Amino acid sequence: MSRAFPRLRAFAVALAAAVGAALAVTAPAAHAATTTCSGTGTIPAGDYLIQANEWNSSAQQCLTYTGGTAWSVSTANFNLSGGAPATYPSIYKGCHWGLCTANSGMPIQVSKLGSATTSWSTVQPASGAYDVAYDIWFNSTPTTTGQPDGTEVMIWINSRGGVQPFGSQTGTSGAAGMNWAVWTGQQTSWKIISYVLTPGATAVSNLDLKAMINDAVARGSINPSHYLIDVEAGFEIWQGGQGLATNSFSVSTTAGGGGDTTAPSVPANVAVTGVTSSSVSLSWAPATDNVGVAGYRVYRDGVQVGTPTGTTFTDSGLSASTRHTYTVAAYDAAGNVSSQSAGVTATTSSGGGGGGGCTATYAVTNQWDSGFTANVTVANTGTTATTGWKVAWTWGGNQQIASVWNGVESRSGQGEAVTNAGYNGAIAPGGTTSFGFQGSYSGTNASPTLTCTAS
Repeated sequence: MSRAFPRLRAFAVALAAAVGAALAVTAPAAHAATTTCSGTGTIPAGDYLIQANEWNSSAQQCLTYTGGTAWSVSTANFNLSGGAPATYPSIYKGCHWGLCTANSGMPIQVSKLGSATTSWSTVQPASGAYDVAYDIWFNSTPTTTGQPDGTEVMIWINSRGGVQPFGSQTGTSGAAGMNWAVWTGQQTSWKIISYVLTPGATAVSNLDLKAMINDAVARGSINPSHYLIDVEAGFEIWQGGQGLATNSFSVSTTAGGGGDTTAPSVPANVAVTGVTSSSVSLSWAPATDNVGVAGYRVYRDGVQVGTPTGTTFTDSGLSASTRHTYTVAAYDAAGNVSSQSAGVTATTSSGGGGGGGCTATYAVTNQWDSGFTANVTVANTGTTATTGWKVAWTWGGNQQIASVWNGVESRSGQGEAVTNAGYNGAIAPGGTTSFGFQGSYSGTNASPTLTCTAS
C-alpha cells in the first residue's frame, strides 16, 4: 500500500469526524430506519449511535442496522490508492463533537475514572485495505462541539492492506494483558497515541480500557485532568469495505473515588554500566510506590528516550565521541510520575576500527500550502559495513515533522535527529538506505544542512 496511508491517516480521521459530527449535530432527530446510504447518516442503536461518516469519497456507502448493536457496511466498493481513507463508519457512546448519547457515563475526568471496559466482535472480509479500530477522544473540558484539544487514542485490533497508524512506533506495551505496538505522533492541536494488537484479532472481550488509558498517561500522552468524552469503534476504509460488520459492541465506564494520587519514589543510584561508540547502557535501584511501580521514563539531555518496565536501559543510535546526561523518573499505573533522578553523564567512545563514515542527501518529494514530504538518502562512505547511523540537522524556519518512516526521530527545539530503524542500520560499503517523513511549515521551506554519523 502507498506510504500516504500512514502519513495522512490520523488527520483524515480527525477531519472526517469533525465533518461528520458537524453535519450530524445539525441533522434532524435520529430516525427509525435500519439502513442509511447518506454519507452523514446516523442510526440510533439503544444507548449507542451508528454514524456513516463518509467524507473523502463520492462512492456509495450504505450501513444496515439489524438490532442490538449489530450493523454492517452493506454497500461499499472504495478504491483509493493512497492519501486519506474514504470513510470511518462507526458506532459510539459518549459525546462526539457535541452530539451526546444517553446513559453513557461520559464525559468523565481521567483522574476520577474507576473502570472502563469494552467488548467488540467484528466480521472482517479477506480483501480490501482497512483498519478495525477504536477511536477514543479526550478533551480539557467535559464536552466540545469542535476538535477535541486533548488526546486521540486509537486501538487497532486488526488491519489489512498495509495501512499503519499516524506517527511512528515508539515502544511496546503489555497493557490489559495483551501485546501492543505503541505508535505516537503530534498533530497541530492534539496528541495521538495508537495501540496495535499483535497479532490482530476479530474480537476483544472485556478489554480493560482503563489499563490502556493509564498506560498512555504514564507515557505522557494523556493529561489526567482531561476528560474522556467518547469511545468509537469502526472501520477506516481505503479499498473495498463491503462486508465489514459489527456483531456486537459495548463500552462501560464508572467513576472511582479519586484513585491513587501518590507518586513513586525518585529512582536512586542511576549508573552508567556500559558505553560503545553508538550506545550508553544504564541501571538504577528500583523505586517504591504505595500501590506499585509500573515503569520508568529515561531522559537523555532532558528529552524522553525510553519507557522500560525494568531497572536497566540501553540508549542506542548515538553519535561517537558525544557527551550526554541521563535522568530517570518512575511512574505508577494511575499515571503518577516521580521527580527525575540526579543526572549521570556518559561519553560515547570514538568510532575507530576501519574508517566508517556516511553522507546524507535531502530532497523534498512533494510540497503543498502548509505541508511537505521529504526523503533522505544515507550512503556508507567507509570501508566497512555500518551497524547504525544517525542524521541530524537544525531547521532554518518553523518546520515540524509529523511522522517518519524507516527511521526513529528525536527532537529538541528546532533540532532534529533520525537514527536507523531496527532493520536498516547495516549498510554495506558504497551502499545506501533511506528514510522519509511528512512535515508542516509556514513561510519558506528551505532545505536544512545535514550531518551524518555512522557506527
